[in-house]
Amino acid sequence: MAERAQRKTPDSSRRSERSRRAIHDAALALVGEVGYAKTTIEGIAARAGVGKQTIYRWWPSKAAVLLEAFLDLSERAARESGGAGEPGVADGPYEIPDTGDLETDLKLVLRATVDQMNDPRFEVPSRALAAEGIVNAELGTEFARKMLEPQLQLYVRRLAAAQAEEVGGVRPGIDLRIALELLVGPVAHRWMLRTAPLTHAYADTVVEYALHGLAPRPPRP
Repeated sequence: MAERAQRKTPDSSRRSERSRRAIHDAALALVGEVGYAKTTIEGIAARAGVGKQTIYRWWPSKAAVLLEAFLDLSERAARESGGAGEPGVADGPYEIPDTGDLETDLKLVLRATVDQMNDPRFEVPSRALAAEGIVNAELGTEFARKMLEPQLQLYVRRLAAAQAEEVGGVRPGIDLRIALELLVGPVAHRWMLRTAPLTHAYADTVVEYALHGLAPRPPRP
């Protein structure tokens, strides 16, 4: 009898995690469908099948819900892919690979970025948040601090490692912040304005132009 009673005891942590995931999914779906301004705590609660008091118990605002939901989505995707294309390898924090070949490593990660930006799970809510962040300075700042900056720092660390190597592909004195913007800026511009398709070939070319510049180069032997 005791064992039966123990089996029937609800697991509050699992129930809370299910509710949290439902709220995340509802928030991302709604902001993609109706935009940030029309997304409400009440709407998220109704879609997730929870009371709005549950949401307010965990988050102070809809912006906090959406930012956490987007971060959670990104972390889940990283775990699923194992980082940059190695399924099942997801131990520890993700870093840009360092194979000793900077160009190859950057192409790998920028291709993964293109894949993510083309994935409707990310594209729809991220466009809504990015658009709102242009007119809502507080949201834009929070989105950049919590979501974008940690990703940009991955580039800084990989470029810094190359800069420290004797033949690493990055010369001393380079401003690494500007260097990373040469890589991610064109991709973000093309994605945001839809000026042309985002492809792996485009990502590869961006890396080549960023690393080698536009000046003529001697032919490869």
